[in-house]
Amino acid sequence: MDRVLIIGAGAAGSVVAQKCAMDRETFKHITLASRRLVSCENVAALCQTPIEIAQVDADNVEETIALIEKVKPDLVINMALPYQDLPIMDACLATKTHYMDTANYEPRDVAKFEYHWQWAYQERFKEAGLTAILGCGFDPGCTNIYCAYAQQEGLFDEIEYIDIVDCNAGDHGKTFATNFNPEINLREVTQDGRYWKDGNWIEIPALSIRTMIDYPEVGPKMSYLIYHEEEESLVKHIKGLKQIRFWMTFGDEYIKHLDVFKSIGLIGLEPIKHKGMDIIPMEFLKDLLPVPSTLAEGYTGKTSIGVILRGTKDGQPVSKMIYNVCDHAETNKEVSAQAVSYTTGVPPVSGAAMFFKGEWSGAGVFNVEQFPAKPFLEDVTKRGLPWHVIDVPMGKQDELFAVET
Repeated sequence: MDRVLIIGAGAAGSVVAQKCAMDRETFKHITLASRRLVSCENVAALCQTPIEIAQVDADNVEETIALIEKVKPDLVINMALPYQDLPIMDACLATKTHYMDTANYEPRDVAKFEYHWQWAYQERFKEAGLTAILGCGFDPGCTNIYCAYAQQEGLFDEIEYIDIVDCNAGDHGKTFATNFNPEINLREVTQDGRYWKDGNWIEIPALSIRTMIDYPEVGPKMSYLIYHEEEESLVKHIKGLKQIRFWMTFGDEYIKHLDVFKSIGLIGLEPIKHKGMDIIPMEFLKDLLPVPSTLAEGYTGKTSIGVILRGTKDGQPVSKMIYNVCDHAETNKEVSAQAVSYTTGVPPVSGAAMFFKGEWSGAGVFNVEQFPAKPFLEDVTKRGLPWHVIDVPMGKQDELFAVET
């Protein structure tokens, strides 16, 4: 296996294509496809070695089937919008092609993302003898694998509490901009928060719980409890878990703009009339905001993303953090991308390598924490995302641990 089709030429898709093109021993044939061929042309110009490009409307199953039949990839890496996960999975089933993505399916008409739509494909992929790998980005992706590593390698006898913590301490100099697709970002942040505790999902109003978290190489940052999809799969796969939460940093300016957008209806998903035409406010706002792929130049600062795990080992309480720190300026220098795109785009390259080498295998639909963690982490380190394990001593992260949820 050495043929890959990447669908999606946005900021993160560009990173995937460039990193694959740096490893022609693993990826001997690379095709990048997108709705806009010019986007593929721009990415191809950045690649160190030549890649093929194509145009495809990933919402159109028959069109995607035709492209897959032409390219004959061993694996499709879906870097398109989450709305397009199911059509691409359908096309992979029709062509007997393996599948990978970095974010779970979302319906267009409601800000809601859950795995059940994709988990429902389990029997069809299994019967076809195909592998579907879900959520192989950073979060979800590396964060899941950090948890799996802690469980598989015996760092704990039982992991009882997981806090996934995501900090972007960078400065892009814009008044307001999102680091990935604005529509997906704003839908994610403005839906109700949710976390899992003692066997139950608990919902809270959006951004209603916050606390200070101390991030490696960044320091203390205000962080907000939101819902994120890896919580749903980790609940199934981490033994002894009592609670899992997801925290993300947002600056005061971001929150202020978000409040204004909400108050005047600009994040709405229902069509409104504008000069006799139906428009969706969220899509209109998306067109007003900077394109994430344009943010890299001049972006300073770092991302610091990881998991804080608490549990027991040999009958004693243990707290550890597993994390990565990524520098915006360095990623821009390497692949003309800011660190949020880089941290999303590198893991699927490692995941594809794991699949091609047989380290990750099986028929059916899998979340990444179901596979061996150690070989993936060794590979992703070589490709630019080193990871670290540290103890969390008494007195560290006390504000986070004290939050009553």
